[in-house]
Amino acid sequence: MMNEAPVLQGTPVVPGVGYGPVIRPAPRPQIAPSTQIVPDTAREAECARFETAAAVVADRLRARAMHASGAAAEVLQANAVLAEDRAWRAAADALIRSGSDAPAAAAGATGQFVTLFEKIGGLQAERVTDLLDIRDRVLAELNGDPEPGIELPDVPSILLADDLAPADTAALDPTRIVGIVTTLGGPTSHTAIIARQLGIPCIVAAAGLDGIDPGTAVLVDGATGRIVVAPDRDEADAAVARDHADRARMDAWTGPGATSDGQPIAILANIQDGSGARAARSTQAEGIGLFRTELCFLDRDAEPTVDEQTDIYAEVFDAYQGRKVVLRTLDAGSDKPLRFADHPDEHNPALGMRGIRIAAAAPGILERQLDAVAAAAARTGATPWVMAPMIATVAEAAAFAEQVRARNLVPGVMIEVPSAALLADRMLAHVDFLSIGTNDLAQYTMAADRMSPQLAALTDAWQPAVLTLVARTSEAGAAAGKPVGVCGEAAADPLLACVLAGMGVTSLSCAASAVAAVGARLSSVTVQQCQEAAHAVLAVDDPVAARAAATSILG
Repeated sequence: MMNEAPVLQGTPVVPGVGYGPVIRPAPRPQIAPSTQIVPDTAREAECARFETAAAVVADRLRARAMHASGAAAEVLQANAVLAEDRAWRAAADALIRSGSDAPAAAAGATGQFVTLFEKIGGLQAERVTDLLDIRDRVLAELNGDPEPGIELPDVPSILLADDLAPADTAALDPTRIVGIVTTLGGPTSHTAIIARQLGIPCIVAAAGLDGIDPGTAVLVDGATGRIVVAPDRDEADAAVARDHADRARMDAWTGPGATSDGQPIAILANIQDGSGARAARSTQAEGIGLFRTELCFLDRDAEPTVDEQTDIYAEVFDAYQGRKVVLRTLDAGSDKPLRFADHPDEHNPALGMRGIRIAAAAPGILERQLDAVAAAAARTGATPWVMAPMIATVAEAAAFAEQVRARNLVPGVMIEVPSAALLADRMLAHVDFLSIGTNDLAQYTMAADRMSPQLAALTDAWQPAVLTLVARTSEAGAAAGKPVGVCGEAAADPLLACVLAGMGVTSLSCAASAVAAVGARLSSVTVQQCQEAAHAVLAVDDPVAARAAATSILG
């Protein structure tokens, strides 16, 4: 694309082109070792000082969650819960009572949990960035310093960072941050998911960023993962202009989802609450393909009542009255623990009590949630589709379907575990639809932590092994005459969306900000082109070749 300019490579996450000077996050607070011993008479007050600072940070995160939507709101809410984590606060309290001051205790307690999370790995290791961010915010509050964050630039700029905390990413302005590149993170990290929701071109797992000085002009291509340092200005401007033209065509797309020769492919939105559903109505989304229900559970000391849940679900059903709404039952556990559930102490929570398995840790929680969904459906006249996460066996699918049908709802399951994809035909003997969660499917298929920058290429949704399982699942759906959708981040990649359509996927559910891009791209190709691209992608051996094969056919 550029002549002579140095080019770095990362893992592409959010397509789009951004050009501008480099900015970096402000340095995080320095943690100076403390030699001061807090006297016995002052320790109670010091404990209270720490508790107050942690509560202020949690309240600020929760307030931001209330003004955010989609994945950003979910992540901010989860971080507010983390700031109030009893074990973390107890560790800090113990350090203070042994003589540490509040800042030293905050740093020490965090260090203990960072070591523990890194040792556990998987989704727990994903929380290290979140926990360090909470530590820094608590330290700033204790020291009377400004809250850590990113100072937004006056001109459109490219943000380079080792990693970004969810609270920082969620606060970005897409008109002023026109590209994000991080050294750490993976395709399904919090940074990547929130950047997609905001529509900011994003690349993760990029090496060599330390050599780029702030103020240096950089061109970022979120579709290819290329970072061009100090490019030719005319060529950069031309690339940005082409991207703007592409975006204008996307904005002009009016739906519904279909290929250029009329094959319908429903384009749906991922949401987590009523406000998100109402925001999605301003797009061309034809319905809701993933209603995440975790948000009303995470920030609670006690399980929300059936009536409370009913109100929350009815708000979403009302927003999409008469249209398809697919609700996912509680997907908690691992990195999203429930305060009121008896979570076991697990060495690898990502492979432990999460998703549908949480019903064993909190007996009756699934039944009460389904009762609330049924009550909301009766109140609004909706007929929601209800699916369970982390289904691994046919017996689990059959038991869940029985409970859902008993309440006159439409049962389905998520395909996130390879065993479920391999037995998709047998799953469909019990349920009415399948929805493929490509984020976890990639992680479990490739045995790779989706947050590891060293393994980012393995968790790429373009991995042929992952797409082979998607194709197998779609074929099972076609044979059974039942719909198979995709609701993972793969559905938000316009090029990959066409490949998925070629495999027989009947619906694509993505962040509301990606709906137009996906719909416009599908409308530019035929079913035959999509099928040819799917065959070509499944015949290659790595993600780079898969993208190239699809591009050569679809343009």
